[in-house]
Amino acid sequence: MANLLSRNGVVAITAAISPYQAIRDEVRARSSNFVEVYVKAPLEVCEARDVKGLYAKARAGEIKGFTGIDDPYEEPPNPEIICYTDGESVAESVTKILSKLEELGYI
Repeated sequence: MANLLSRNGVVAITAAISPYQAIRDEVRARSSNFVEVYVKAPLEVCEARDVKGLYAKARAGEIKGFTGIDDPYEEPPNPEIICYTDGESVAESVTKILSKLEELGYI
């Protein structure tokens, strides 16, 4: 859907859990203006932020195929933007994203 909107001049922002590089590469290849924002946080930070307790359930074996626990996460090798959420404030990450989008001519 985002690709269709984008092709018609509409800005589309998606938040996707996409742990595999091959899938991200496939999506990038389909779009001429794909911008990857890697929202990076160490696993222990993700677990500490988990209000639903999903990481604990995955560690207990109650959830199978959970990214970062028993399923891999392949870090993107060359994202356009990296937000280090364990060291940046939300405002700093937003500024970083907006600055890059300006630099790329999207805004």
